Amino acid sequence: MLGTILVVEDEEQICKALKVSLGDEGYMVYVANTLRQGEVEAATRKPDLVIVDLGLPDGDGIFLIRTIRNYSMVPIIVLSARISEDSKVQALDAGADDYLIKPFGTNELLARVRAQLRRRLVPFDKTDQNLIELGDVKIDLQKQLITKNGEAVHLTKLENRLLFALIVERGKILTQRYLIQQVWGASYVEHPHYLRMYMARLRQKLESDPSDPKFLLTENGIGYRLAI
Repeated sequence: MLGTILVVEDEEQICKALKVSLGDEGYMVYVANTLRQGEVEAATRKPDLVIVDLGLPDGDGIFLIRTIRNYSMVPIIVLSARISEDSKVQALDAGADDYLIKPFGTNELLARVRAQLRRRLVPFDKTDQNLIELGDVKIDLQKQLITKNGEAVHLTKLENRLLFALIVERGKILTQRYLIQQVWGASYVEHPHYLRMYMARLRQKLESDPSDPKFLLTENGIGYRLAI
């Protein structure tokens, strides 16, 4: 068994489809149809990952995300018909790690589940001395050395801080507000152009094709994600 997944969703067809597709991949799947059931299952099952809808019959999934985040850092993927940027940002700020809009592709969901579980199984902290690889780019965290095709890459202090913030939360969608606070401080949250400018610089230095990035990805209207 690859891990335990809790699905908190009130649409029966989606629950059945997820149970089959995730089960076929080797996951143990539990289903809750209400917010209250989700709270109980999340606390008792201690799943490796939670998939949650926001429009539950007895409350908002945002409340469930915040409740889980009070005691656990388990990966949370939102499935929702809410397409507004505000809904996405609210869910991510509440503690969700990823956000998929209904209708969604099963293969994409499975890929995002795998990505979140990889991130949990190989946690990163400031003492991690492993080598991070982004295609032709190698980042040696111990030596603080970055190379691309064997050639050293120089990053400024702020570029380094932005890259490090992305590495720490690799695979997770990070809101613009979060990244700005991490790199520049809370007083700069009303100046998102700084973030756009520095992301462009990182792509120029690290991506093979900055116009079609493979690792430093934009999540439209939300923020950015480092895909590893």
